[in-house]
Amino acid sequence: MRRSEPVLPGVWRDETRYPQVTHVEHVARHDGVSERWPEWAPPHLVERLAARGITEPWSHQVAAADLARSGRDVIIATGTASGKSLAFLMPAVEAVDSGGTVLYLSPTKALSRDQLRAIEELGLPGMRAAVYDGDTPPEERSWVREHGDYVLTNPDMLHHGLLPRHEGWRRFLRRLRYVIVDEAHLYRGVFGSHVAQILRRLRRVCARHRAEPVFVLASATSGSPGESATRLTGIPVTAVTEDGSPRPGMSVALVEPELTDLTGEHGAPVRRTAPSQAAEMLADLVRQGVRTLVFVRSRQGAELVSLTARRMLEPDLARRVAAYRGGYTPSERRRLEEALRSGELLGLASTNALELGVDITGLDAVIIAGWPGTRASLWQQAGRAGRGDEDALAVFVARDDPLDTYLVHHPEAIFGQSVETAVLDPENPHILGPHLCAAAQEFPITESDFGVFGSTIEERLAELVERRLLRKRPRGWFWTSNERASDLADIRGSGGSPVQIVDVSTGGLLGEIDEAAAHGTVHPGAVYLHQGETYLVDGLDLDEGVALVHPAEPPYGTWARDTTDITVRSVIREEEWPSGITLRFGEVEVTRQVIGYLKRDVRTGSVLGEQSLDLPARTLHTRAVWWTLPPEAEQRLRKEEVGLLGAAHAAEHAAIGMLPLLATCDRWDIGGVSTATGRVEVYVYDGHEGGAGFAERGYAAAREWLTATRAAIADCECEEGCPSCIQSPKCGNGNEPLSKSGALRLLDEVLATP
Repeated sequence: MRRSEPVLPGVWRDETRYPQVTHVEHVARHDGVSERWPEWAPPHLVERLAARGITEPWSHQVAAADLARSGRDVIIATGTASGKSLAFLMPAVEAVDSGGTVLYLSPTKALSRDQLRAIEELGLPGMRAAVYDGDTPPEERSWVREHGDYVLTNPDMLHHGLLPRHEGWRRFLRRLRYVIVDEAHLYRGVFGSHVAQILRRLRRVCARHRAEPVFVLASATSGSPGESATRLTGIPVTAVTEDGSPRPGMSVALVEPELTDLTGEHGAPVRRTAPSQAAEMLADLVRQGVRTLVFVRSRQGAELVSLTARRMLEPDLARRVAAYRGGYTPSERRRLEEALRSGELLGLASTNALELGVDITGLDAVIIAGWPGTRASLWQQAGRAGRGDEDALAVFVARDDPLDTYLVHHPEAIFGQSVETAVLDPENPHILGPHLCAAAQEFPITESDFGVFGSTIEERLAELVERRLLRKRPRGWFWTSNERASDLADIRGSGGSPVQIVDVSTGGLLGEIDEAAAHGTVHPGAVYLHQGETYLVDGLDLDEGVALVHPAEPPYGTWARDTTDITVRSVIREEEWPSGITLRFGEVEVTRQVIGYLKRDVRTGSVLGEQSLDLPARTLHTRAVWWTLPPEAEQRLRKEEVGLLGAAHAAEHAAIGMLPLLATCDRWDIGGVSTATGRVEVYVYDGHEGGAGFAERGYAAAREWLTATRAAIADCECEEGCPSCIQSPKCGNGNEPLSKSGALRLLDEVLATP
């Protein structure tokens, strides 16, 4: 990454104002590379774009559009606001003009409607663009099926609505020329694996109607985009990655909030929160007239940052700061977007709703409160800043988390690194099986489909026949039920049937939570928070899927305690390291049971009491990566009086926190177990049935992963361990026992080379 001189707004030039800044990286500006319009580009589209000030396309737009029009499946993976939409709009408009149809897929309903608005504003003659999703009124759906030629939808509606009723879409499908998959970098993990199978089913249905559409994918800059797109679609995809759009210079600051005088669990120091730090910075920038967008991980956090910043500002400036999140009405979102574009608003705190394709650019500064999950998302969010000839500012504020702590002390892990490759596993048996059922209901599966669904299809079909979900006949495999097969696949990976949370004082429905999370969140006696209000849980009926709560203001919070047992079912791969440890990757069975909960004083964190619970155990069949310490290393540690259980437990927590550095996951997507009875072993497993590919990625990059884990623990300025290094917010043992010094010695043994 090239460097230039820093251009920091106002107070940022004063290093004493923010001593928490650990590093500033200066990214040089990039001049755009434009080209002439392709000869085949629809003239009326070129005219409408010229009227909006777009007189020439950028080089990457032409490259991707030419590939798509020539019949090549293509992914365009370039930066934020680089005009990826125009790259697929050129061939799409030409296809519609010649009597073809186009299917556009986005991960969210909001993004589809933003795209529809952009198309409608162009006013292209003859273009019948329409959204088809869960919010489309029934009377409009038949019109879209019969007359739409540019249909915008999402994977959920494609899975539940379009593919099962493909005969009703015959007119549209037989003329389908392009399938556009927008924001493709978000299709990862369990969700991405489901979408991969939905796209395979779409290809199969298209072939049934004698169509072979070209797939055009648009993505943020990502690692190995062609490989990822090929895995997602099941067909070879060519990547366009050379970004021809202009880029302003940018200063990227890394910030670690300071430690406070407060102490938390087990006396650990408490660091100032990322949202609090971000709110102060937002207020400073707004005072200087700097148009600023703050990305916060949660809806509640976005509201909190906005509220805190407004309280710090004078009334006339406070009115120019707002929050933006999911749950707002479309009119509210449009008003906020326009106010930010026009400068009426100077500050906006948002969830990642504004990361996904919404046309908000030309800002002066972006603050990112907490690691957004991947380097791709970091640059996608930072790319919202920068307008004209002015250089931009992006600030990453670390949360109290091992990964965030590591990154602000190791800028080389962010800058000069390629962004991540999306991790997905379409052949996960728990994902492939339900989609084979759905495909069989659409029309019988035959041997000609084997190439579509992957090498394990025969094994999966045999299992489905044995379970009597499918029936094998001479003409293929048939769905055996009158029920909807699409209901078997929970494509968002929510973790089982939802549990409804009901306020018994009003009878109103507060919300839903998946069954897997319900055990630890809405168990009897739990303190439950909802939109700033506090409730106590009266009872949890898992059979009925209902948790009953009532309003209360107890002086304590609750933390579930659980036990976890892990059993190895098979070893898929293993290797021995020079240190003598054995690293393995394989299939495991994880049994977890919530056995009770702690009551902690909300002011001091001290334990007020413990209550036992009688909830059923939950069993997860998944995949894990684990390592086993050799006896001689264990003996060395025992001689040094290292507490092995505390050391392994601390190393496990830190390793879970650091795996998202290498795999496109969140720490809540994975779990861990550590043992020191018999042999010292540390396991990290995928928290999804059948696995999601995260543990496999950990195995492949284990040395880099564990080296970074040790560095994260060592770099933390606490003495005994804190949430920034070895404490975990989801530990079922109340973060006991933990040993920071022991974890460092243990990892030294793991990483040692003779």
